[in-house]
Amino acid sequence: MVGTSDLQKGYVQVYTGNGKGKTTAALGLAFRAMGRGLKTYIGQFMKGQKYSELQSAQMCKPYITIEQYGKDTLIHVQNPPLEEDVKMAREGLEKAKKAMNSGEYDLIVFDEINTAHFFHLITIEEMLEIINSKPERVEVIFTGRYAPQEIVDAADLVTEMLEIKHYYTKDVPARAGIER
Repeated sequence: MVGTSDLQKGYVQVYTGNGKGKTTAALGLAFRAMGRGLKTYIGQFMKGQKYSELQSAQMCKPYITIEQYGKDTLIHVQNPPLEEDVKMAREGLEKAKKAMNSGEYDLIVFDEINTAHFFHLITIEEMLEIINSKPERVEVIFTGRYAPQEIVDAADLVTEMLEIKHYYTKDVPARAGIER
């Protein structure tokens, strides 16, 4: 049985843009959903580093599950991408699609899938197939910079994060618990 709430219709949301907060917005949605008994699966493409949300998700079991499909180093995807990067993304895509169709989760977050598409790890056809085949009561969220226009057009809600000012420009490193 899916969650304990009455989510009658799931929509497709996209969080994109060059500003900070796309993954954070998706995590906030997962946290809000948990408050209503909904379960969220988050598949993180191109991520393998130990971000703080991994520990947070452990505290939120069984409501939030996160799996990573990437290397544990900073991402420097090449064009064309390395076969290892493609393999990790493809395996992750299959896991996330399986979670989407399992009946166990109410929300499925395809974290950084837009960026994975930009770097030729995931095709636009695969992304559209996710949207077109999602179960009626499952909410799907795509995050990452460079959302393709076809995905923007197919989505029900699109938010673009716009960077106005960021302390990275002052060489402030990513901080534990805030950016990672």
